[in-house]
Amino acid sequence: MKAAQKKAQAKVEYNAFLAACPSRQLLDRISDKWVVLILCALGGDHGPDGPGAAHADAPKAMRYSEISRLLAGVSQKMLTQTLRSLERDGLLTRTVTPTVPVTVSYELTDLGLSLHHLTRGLRDWAQTHMAEVLANRENHDARTP
Repeated sequence: MKAAQKKAQAKVEYNAFLAACPSRQLLDRISDKWVVLILCALGGDHGPDGPGAAHADAPKAMRYSEISRLLAGVSQKMLTQTLRSLERDGLLTRTVTPTVPVTVSYELTDLGLSLHHLTRGLRDWAQTHMAEVLANRENHDARTP
């Protein structure tokens, strides 16, 4: 197979519009609200800052309990499952330190950091436009029987 054919085949293999494309599973994973929030948390984005705001906090390792406290409403089961899937995908690393009790921390990998830059934008957009979306919902619901 020539290089051009291999390149064309790769494009077909990773076309998210195709039902069997593995990138669909990845899109499903990374579009999850808990994934977005975990990546923002590990990326150091803990405040309600909007677009253009300085994201002064640098990415840092966080313990499970820190992430859990920051993500109000996440269940222990969902947080554990999400962290495991992000580790499996290579987006974060899990480090176990043999202390008493054992300390487990999570940190973004370079791949996770590259995705964090996108998810930070999604979070900022949602926070900035929420009032407008709520008004649109109210208007729509008032018109809809």
